[in-house]
Amino acid sequence: MSDLAADSLISTDTDGSVFRKATITNSRGLHARAAAKFVKLAETFDADVRVTNRGETVSGRSIMGLMMLAASPGTTIELRATGTQAREALEGLGKLVDDKFDEE
Repeated sequence: MSDLAADSLISTDTDGSVFRKATITNSRGLHARAAAKFVKLAETFDADVRVTNRGETVSGRSIMGLMMLAASPGTTIELRATGTQAREALEGLGKLVDDKFDEE
């Protein structure tokens, strides 16, 4: 996906946060290894990242929290971020999810 296409998936909310939807497409869902990759990348940005599934929201910097979302293949999650690198965080994290956590 081009940078322009990835950027078009990101919206800005009235509170200034940015958000986008991402669908889990890897065969094992958001399991421990995928969650660890997500957290490792999230920690590289100056942004507070939150992930929501079925009304439950957790920190994007918590492996256990992400696993508790029970996001199986086909699940659409919402990524939301605030901070100086919020947009960059969602671009990178969205790409990681879109690329099946580099597992397949």
